[in-house]
Amino acid sequence: MIIYNVTLNIDKSISKEWLEWIKEHIPQVLATGKFKEAKLTKVLVEDEQSDTYSVQYRAHSREALEAYYSEHADSLRQLGLERFGDKVLAFRTELEVVDEYTTNFN
Repeated sequence: MIIYNVTLNIDKSISKEWLEWIKEHIPQVLATGKFKEAKLTKVLVEDEQSDTYSVQYRAHSREALEAYYSEHADSLRQLGLERFGDKVLAFRTELEVVDEYTTNFN
């Protein structure tokens, strides 16, 4: 299983607007059919200038992620660039799930 992780550093001046936008953007990415689910998380760091978030998209497969890159990534990335410009800094990583564990405790 592959997780496509996008970590975003958001200028505080647009943080609220960006958060509203990303909650609409994530369903657009999922609508490509290349991902099973997504999680939006806030990275808990103290920074007076910016907020940091991570979006983790769980790809159906390596092939699905590659298809996302070739068919959809550029146009979907462009939407954020046009709206927020250099007030958002993003970097992307791919994570391979080696094993998963859960607890039976409540």
